Amino acid sequence: MMNGVKIIRIPSLHSRYLFTFTAIFKAIKLARRHDVIQTTTFNGAPPAWLAGKITKKPVVITVHEVWIGKWKEVTGFSWLKRTAHDLLERVVYVLPYDRYVCVSRATWNDLAHALPARAAKKKTAVIYNGFDYDFWKPTHFTEGRKVREQLGAKDKFIYFSWGRPGTSKGFEYIIKAAPKIKEKIPHSLFLLMLGSIDKYQQKYTELKSLITKLQVQDHVKIIPSVPYEQLGNYIQAADCVIVPSLSEGFGYTALEAISLKKPVVISNAGSLPEVVSGKYQVCVKKDYHDLADKALKIARKEYLSKKMKKFEWKTSIEGYLNLYSTLLQDRRKNRQIENHEEDQQMNRRLALSVL
Repeated sequence: MMNGVKIIRIPSLHSRYLFTFTAIFKAIKLARRHDVIQTTTFNGAPPAWLAGKITKKPVVITVHEVWIGKWKEVTGFSWLKRTAHDLLERVVYVLPYDRYVCVSRATWNDLAHALPARAAKKKTAVIYNGFDYDFWKPTHFTEGRKVREQLGAKDKFIYFSWGRPGTSKGFEYIIKAAPKIKEKIPHSLFLLMLGSIDKYQQKYTELKSLITKLQVQDHVKIIPSVPYEQLGNYIQAADCVIVPSLSEGFGYTALEAISLKKPVVISNAGSLPEVVSGKYQVCVKKDYHDLADKALKIARKEYLSKKMKKFEWKTSIEGYLNLYSTLLQDRRKNRQIENHEEDQQMNRRLALSVL
């Protein structure tokens, strides 16, 4: 039990693929005792749909990103593996859920191409994820200067990125931009914080090799991830945050930087242009020349700007509760109609037997 949420672990040999099958019986059992089934992409969706079908309970699926047709671009998978994943994703969306919730308008647009036109129009909704603005306050993170000193970069122009080194994150394009930024700003430093390195060892090795190949070892520094509570201090230490994603369903990284009033360079991928606000620049994804130019503009304090956007948890929760309420009302109406039709059929049969 965590913060009032009961979590049930399903033994699946630590495999998300096996979980799709091992979760089926438990999902059906739990569905019988509940009113609505909420699932998410990808592996939990099929057992949730099946449980809803068997127990006649409404199923809502939250779609974070749609990668149909993008698996080659956003992963390092082999042809066979990405083809299989593309097919499996198509299967997930073909299953008729009662409602599809997209976490951004960009995700909604992608999903619309994957669904039948009628389902895309009547069954989909956009409910943005929530963001913890109480935690991500500039006053909560006061050790930015200390971090700069520890890095030996007190007087340098620091541009910062963080996350897992998956292909979709696009970190190699910042490294490729580093020589041009270095040429214009000799005292610059690209700080790259990577997590889950053990799961992405090949990509991590590729990034290290690229740094050596481009001879920017003195201008690029890779550091391991820090506890979430300390991440804000590293954002505060930076002059600029770079989000070079090739695909992005929502964009928490950008929001974390924006909430701390840091200028950002985002790619034009997915939802990033949709959620960005504050001071920013937008580059074409995978175009490291453009990325370098936009980072240099930030260094010169040349910004695009938008009024701060907020994605409150309260709004997100209300969106889901209203959706659940509507689903349950529709379900009750359908049952009333079905019962009325059954009564009419019974009356017709009685009348026929009397005749």
